[in-house]
Amino acid sequence: MNGRLSRRAFTGLLGAGAAAAAPSALPFATAEPALPPALPAARQFPDGFLWGTATAAYQVEGAVGEDGRGPSIWDSFSHRAGTTFQGATGDVADDHYHRYREDIRLMQDLGLRSYRFSIAWPRIFPAGTGAANPRGLDFYERLVDGLLAAGIAPFCTLYHWDLPQALQDRGGWQSRDTSHAFADYSAFVARRLSDRIRHFMTFNEFDSFIDEGYGEGVEAPGLKLAPAALNQARHHAVLAHGLGVQAIRASATAGTRVGLAEDIICCTPVIDSPEHVRAAAIAMREENAQYLNVILQGRYTERYLATQGAAAPRFTDRDLQVIAAPVDFVGLNIYHPVYVRADASGSGYARVPEPDSAPHMASPWLYVGPEALYWGPKLAAEVWNLRDLYITENGASSADVPSAAGEVYDVDRVMYLRNYLAQLQRAVSEGVPVKGYFLWSLLDNFEWEDGYSRRFGIHYVDFATQRRTPKLSARFYREVVARNGLA
Repeated sequence: MNGRLSRRAFTGLLGAGAAAAAPSALPFATAEPALPPALPAARQFPDGFLWGTATAAYQVEGAVGEDGRGPSIWDSFSHRAGTTFQGATGDVADDHYHRYREDIRLMQDLGLRSYRFSIAWPRIFPAGTGAANPRGLDFYERLVDGLLAAGIAPFCTLYHWDLPQALQDRGGWQSRDTSHAFADYSAFVARRLSDRIRHFMTFNEFDSFIDEGYGEGVEAPGLKLAPAALNQARHHAVLAHGLGVQAIRASATAGTRVGLAEDIICCTPVIDSPEHVRAAAIAMREENAQYLNVILQGRYTERYLATQGAAAPRFTDRDLQVIAAPVDFVGLNIYHPVYVRADASGSGYARVPEPDSAPHMASPWLYVGPEALYWGPKLAAEVWNLRDLYITENGASSADVPSAAGEVYDVDRVMYLRNYLAQLQRAVSEGVPVKGYFLWSLLDNFEWEDGYSRRFGIHYVDFATQRRTPKLSARFYREVVARNGLA
């Protein structure tokens, strides 16, 4: 016996009536109060709504030199002087590679029925292409089998920014060959794991790893390309998505569902009136033209191509057909809104600048606008005629200073989550087809260029000892999950 669960056992995980999780060991109370028989309908989510958390391989796994893993661009970038806060790296991170069983128990304590994680491409193909590394695949088989045994459905992201360094040495996302290498990698993982993983996401956040990694230079690989080269890298990334979708469909077990997770520019009407709502819908399409819109509509908008001029990407009709390979669901990563207003000139909308006094979380970029979790999925569903949506990331950074007793009273994060989830419930109650929510993040982790200076987890991690401690937000989220709504 290899410990794998059967396909029949796996598909039951997403149905109603899953077994309750074990009692929590969370702090702040000596006994759990009895739950009310039911919440008012105005505060509940639909039956079967999927609650989960999310992580990414380089941010939590560590073990960067173990079991045949090859180097990624984030290994190279984070070891370069001056690229991350205090020179932090993901060499150890949360040591999830060795402690995943403990982390699955944390998920069980929360009552979760799903977990979104990413696979490290260089663990599977250390050189990006060529011979696969069986020891790397073994880790993900152990992780997935552990999740299924705990009643937790795995949602797998194939690319969360850790491109094998060997591919970067050959051009990275500036090279069309990388798109085809991604398809080969996707096909291999689908063949080996789709008997247990029902949901695959090709990419996480094109906007982040391309624009910030190849345009602004603040993330790996740290390049600042000219506009034409940047737009071509963008095109190769969305082409890789389409090739990956095709590869997964050709290689996976029947019934496998394929999608992606994108941090959309979350265009939100500054005032809820017809003219501003119309402007936000126009903006949603145009502000996301180079990524999500071309994927879902199979074309770049005329305005996008016109504004890029001579720097517009080069592509063929066949490219656009591949990029638009149909997906089964779309994941939206939403943290804050981008407010827009109606504008009679030009495009029909204008961005409203964020004032200096706007409330922020610990990360300067994360200003608080809960209505983003209403308007984001609502307008996305309407603009692109979507029928299956997930919120694949939403969460908040906080100072997270433990008390003398070792407790973390992150009331600011609880405030953030309560208000954002209330807006999501508003959307779902109006028929917006959001099927689940993945909180970012299960654990404090390596937060890219911010190193370990920003904490997003609902479990506090002492990185010196690797001890995990549930925060107040973990207790809050556990009750949301148990009630399937907001009390």
